Amino acid sequence: MFTGIVTDLGRVASFHDHPGGARITVATTLGPELAPGESIAVNGCCLTVTSCDDQGFSADLSLETLSRTAFRQRGQGQLVNLERPLRLSDRLGGHLVQGHVDGLCRLAAIEPEGDGQRLVVEIPAPLRRYVVVKGSFALDGISLTVAEYRDGRAQVAVIPHTFQHTSLLERAPGDPLHLEVDVLARYVEALNRAEEA
Repeated sequence: MFTGIVTDLGRVASFHDHPGGARITVATTLGPELAPGESIAVNGCCLTVTSCDDQGFSADLSLETLSRTAFRQRGQGQLVNLERPLRLSDRLGGHLVQGHVDGLCRLAAIEPEGDGQRLVVEIPAPLRRYVVVKGSFALDGISLTVAEYRDGRAQVAVIPHTFQHTSLLERAPGDPLHLEVDVLARYVEALNRAEEA
């Protein structure tokens, strides 16, 4: 479990496809703090560390993970958001994020707004029912609040600190972003379906 509060940044040092999936290596100062078998969120996707050293860590990506993420499109040299799992004693600064990418949304626009930025993202049709104004979702692992939502497009206000200390700094209109909708919305939907059955 994560919070959507990005604590570190890394860069993709290498990405290798193979018939059963892929392996990603991320350069980061977190390497010495990690151990094989630990979880880490990379752009909001929960991965298992398979090896680590002073330079960073490696993780394997399953075919399922590859089908739901943009890791293949991003490739070597790309900036990625990193977050270690939540401890029970930690403050919950963002919202509950599982690290399970529901799908890809497209960054439609980045517009200056005051000191910050306003992002406009196109939500995939199957996930639109989980998005509500003032609700939360995670984009590339960043916990954000929906400021405006209509016709499948969500707008979020991003403060300067978040913009400068996450991979949003290098994103451009047209880029795919990992989207995780609020898990609470999924549970409410499931409970409603169960009551109707």
